Amino acid sequence: MFEKKPKSYTDTLGKTNRVVEGTIIKGNIVSQADFRLDGELVGNFTSTGKIVIGPMGSVTGDVKCINADIEGRFNGRIEVEELLSIKSKATIQGEVLTGQLSVEPGAMFTATCNMKGNVKQMPLQAQAPINERQHAG
Repeated sequence: MFEKKPKSYTDTLGKTNRVVEGTIIKGNIVSQADFRLDGELVGNFTSTGKIVIGPMGSVTGDVKCINADIEGRFNGRIEVEELLSIKSKATIQGEVLTGQLSVEPGAMFTATCNMKGNVKQMPLQAQAPINERQHAG
């Protein structure tokens, strides 16, 4: 009744693309797999996986992905569906839109940041101005 599809050859090997240090890419990258960038990207990156920008890696452009770890340099707009993790040696400039954000001490974070996802509403009592709460008694 329920049959599992056999995994493809690439599924069993794992799916991580890698651009090594010293490589410069000028253009856009679209990937369904995870991606590690230790080189330089001047352009946009889109993935249904995770991007890791290594300590020697840099991106100038827009990034859209599910998760991201940044140790190197980023300048542009980044949209991360779930977790953006910024390591202590990272330098971030531009605009950030993410579900969750982790910034290690020492990171250079010069960006506007908007959090998306579960926005908690404050109780009505907490929303009233302070003067009104003092007189509500």
